Amino acid sequence: MSTGPEASPHCSRIKVRGYHLDLYGHVNNARYLEFLEEARWAWFESGGELDRLAQRGLGFAIVRIDISYRRPAFMGEELEIRTALARIGRASGTLRQEVVLAPEPAVRIAGADVTFCITDIAGGRALAFDAGLLTLLGLPPAADGRRSDADDAGA
Repeated sequence: MSTGPEASPHCSRIKVRGYHLDLYGHVNNARYLEFLEEARWAWFESGGELDRLAQRGLGFAIVRIDISYRRPAFMGEELEIRTALARIGRASGTLRQEVVLAPEPAVRIAGADVTFCITDIAGGRALAFDAGLLTLLGLPPAADGRRSDADDAGA
């Protein structure tokens, strides 16, 4: 897992199938949430974060998704979902996910900011992103135990 402008996003692809479509012949809005979830799982698995967290009884929990739809996607189109860590705060983080047309990445289909936390699965409580948790996630711990690009930018 990495953050900041230098971090390249994890890319997943999905081909739009007939069962993704609604009555209007384009991808149903709810299906985009499934596409984004599949891409998040692929991203978390690729870095080993899920295994490291599971071994300690921890997991990711999504607490908010803010999605914008820009252009419909149609059957047969191949979509690329780009997932990157945008921010880590005291007890939550934000992923930025972009859905683009795979052969034409300038064609944006949808974008979402996904707020998540790390939870103690047994207790169901969100944990603070302290130095130990940041290290577990493969992130450099900041002096005060948090890392935030928004904080770095003075926002």
